[in-house]
Amino acid sequence: MTIDWFILAPAAFFAGMVDAVVGGGGLIQIPVLLSAFPQTGIPTLFGTNKVSSIAGTGASLWRYARAVRIPWRLVLPATAAALLGAWLGAAVVAWIPREAMRPLVVVMMLAVAIYTFLRKNLGQEETHEPRPGDLWRGALFGLVIGFYDGFFGPGTGSFLIFGFVRVFGMDFIRASASAKVVNFATNISAIGFFASHGPILWAVGLTMAACNLAGAYVGTHLALKHGAGFIRKAFLGVVSVLIVKQLVEIF
Repeated sequence: MTIDWFILAPAAFFAGMVDAVVGGGGLIQIPVLLSAFPQTGIPTLFGTNKVSSIAGTGASLWRYARAVRIPWRLVLPATAAALLGAWLGAAVVAWIPREAMRPLVVVMMLAVAIYTFLRKNLGQEETHEPRPGDLWRGALFGLVIGFYDGFFGPGTGSFLIFGFVRVFGMDFIRASASAKVVNFATNISAIGFFASHGPILWAVGLTMAACNLAGAYVGTHLALKHGAGFIRKAFLGVVSVLIVKQLVEIF
């Protein structure tokens, strides 16, 4: 089997860079993997994508954690609930077709994009300190997003960032850092799930992981250097691409 590293390696690097800022690296890696390995099973390719992604997510999380104050009392319950939600979402796939989610996801993403675009100051700075009940709200938020990630998935990182900004008053930098904690945990869960449903291309995944890690380093550096305004613009860009992609697949 001939592997076209001239496509896979740059794709992994760029995916890591985008994912470090606002999520959405799977938008880049999964289509490239599907194109490079057309005869390979979906669980194998999705698992390989997660092996690559988790390296970049872990590197981004490490750099963010050293530079940004992550509200662990909120984020850890959300992460634990997201793991449970992801398992439940994967289990529900057997009863409800994923395609039924697509129109709803497009509407949700349009609402997120319009709201973020109209609220120019959204996420530019923290709007409030942690409030009573945030722990339980965080757990519920993590459960819902984890369920979505396990059941369907596209735009999970973007929904996480928007939720941390809108519901919990974070700025875009802290929201992006917090989203990485949840994403890292759900990636581990996903690797376990896909590894049990088909062999993972470990050589491909680990090589792409090195490229993804390098891209994540660059993306995190850009996010920390240019601040919340840069992340807001990148967020709107990624959400717009997600909306177009979902509309194309519907029609």
